[in-house]
Amino acid sequence: MSVERGTDTGTGAAAATSGHGSPVAYGGTGGASGVTDSPAARLQALFEGHRLTPTQRRIAHSMVRRAADVPFLSSVELAELAGVSQPSVTRFAVALGFDGYPALRKHLREVVPAEPAAEAGSYNEYQQAVEAEIDNLRHLAEVLADPRPVRKAGRMLAASRPLPVLGLRAAASQAYGFAYFAAKVHPDVRLLHEGGSMIHDRIDAAVRAGATALLCFALPRHPREVVDTLAYAKEAGLSVVTVADSAFAPVAKYSDLLLPAAVGTGLAFDTACAPMLLGRVLLEALCDDLPQAQARLEEFDAKAATRGLFVE
Repeated sequence: MSVERGTDTGTGAAAATSGHGSPVAYGGTGGASGVTDSPAARLQALFEGHRLTPTQRRIAHSMVRRAADVPFLSSVELAELAGVSQPSVTRFAVALGFDGYPALRKHLREVVPAEPAAEAGSYNEYQQAVEAEIDNLRHLAEVLADPRPVRKAGRMLAASRPLPVLGLRAAASQAYGFAYFAAKVHPDVRLLHEGGSMIHDRIDAAVRAGATALLCFALPRHPREVVDTLAYAKEAGLSVVTVADSAFAPVAKYSDLLLPAAVGTGLAFDTACAPMLLGRVLLEALCDDLPQAQARLEEFDAKAATRGLFVE
């Protein structure tokens, strides 16, 4: 049985949120970046502008994650993939404006032409988990073909002094890793990786000190406290940049800019290689917007050498 795993898995392009919380992909459906030519991006474009229920969002991001296979799945197979009932799949198709799932699948075969994914063959369960993570990284590479959302995030984070970084439970290590490296180039990074009643106090303190943005790492299972904290941060006037496993994750409603990176679900505990790498990409974008970043890194290296911090 899976532990620390939710039903939210990875999806396509980076997204902001509309007023009612539905994700809106950056770059539209006709950009020249190459992202919109991927099956996942074309499929996600189909869901934009629709107010979906939590069950329907689950179906949507399951479809995006398996974009190459979806046009060949029956409604029963899609229901099993998403962990919902077959009638839910039918209602989902109707919510998108189709007469039923057969009409939706016909449309998918036209807009998302693809061959069924190759079988895993003789891979054992451990190899399959690695292969799935490789697929997640390839998908992230497709998303990053359009660098504008990440660059925008870098500008927002670099301009915030201080910069609070939030990550609870499964996402705490992602937040810690980002904050550790960001502190080498950013003058004031404040890690929020432990929940409790004081987390709102720490957000208030950051706002009083001049913070304008908050970075959140949100991974399944999504703690209610993260959603509540982001809602509080928005009320406090902070812009929220979120790295999440899905553009349809519960935190999307409270994110000004959401950058999705899929997690692996093939093992007892979720694997988060793609979110970690996306965090490092954000660090690069952050450095690009901090004029003193290189000087700070060189200063750290000099002090580290003097103190003998590292053995190599």
